[in-house]
Amino acid sequence: MARSESPRTPEDAYDATPFLPEGAKGAGGTAAGGAGLTALREAAAGCRGCPLHRDAMQTVFGAGDAGARVLLVGEQPGDQEDRRGEPFVGPAGRVLTAALEEAGIDPDQTYVTNAVKHFKWAHEQGRGKRRIHRPPTLREMGACAPWLTAELALTEPEVLVVLGATAGKALFGSGFRVTRERGACTERTVHGRTEQVVPTIHPSAVLRAREGDRDAVRGGLVADLRVAARRLG
Repeated sequence: MARSESPRTPEDAYDATPFLPEGAKGAGGTAAGGAGLTALREAAAGCRGCPLHRDAMQTVFGAGDAGARVLLVGEQPGDQEDRRGEPFVGPAGRVLTAALEEAGIDPDQTYVTNAVKHFKWAHEQGRGKRRIHRPPTLREMGACAPWLTAELALTEPEVLVVLGATAGKALFGSGFRVTRERGACTERTVHGRTEQVVPTIHPSAVLRAREGDRDAVRGGLVADLRVAARRLG
């Protein structure tokens, strides 16, 4: 029987685990959360656990309150996030911040991150040098999962808000449908932890909506976030 070949490069393994700092797996407790997240962020800057890092400008790690009661997870950074190195700082981030405030959740007391920490993009014919978003594959999302596992262990949120279909598939598999599951708070297992989960649309869906539909789409996002706010009490 032929022996299976070892990955030739770290990227071939599609696994970020080797890049996590010592002791990151299973870390917990918000008292050490800030220091732990700093170490995690520094380690993630050198992640080569999948090929996506090759075309991205930098790793875009999570940001926010280490003791946040609400953790929001999206799909992946966009063009502006990749350039600035921070999550949700582009147009979708501004939509999210406003929606959180309207729903009664203080954005400064949340932690925001993405299922995938590098921007996946491509050029399209006729669109010049603009970098066009490409959704990550399940394999790419699986490779990046150890970072989110460690973030959850360190922040220990009371509510996990899942932003969009791709983030949901990263957490729950390809059968996840945000249109079917949004707006309800349910107890689910996420990377070995029991979490109170509220799925909703990604805030970029508000920006993509037709002008006449945009207010309704935004209202739906706010309504879903209010479910998370009520869960906090």
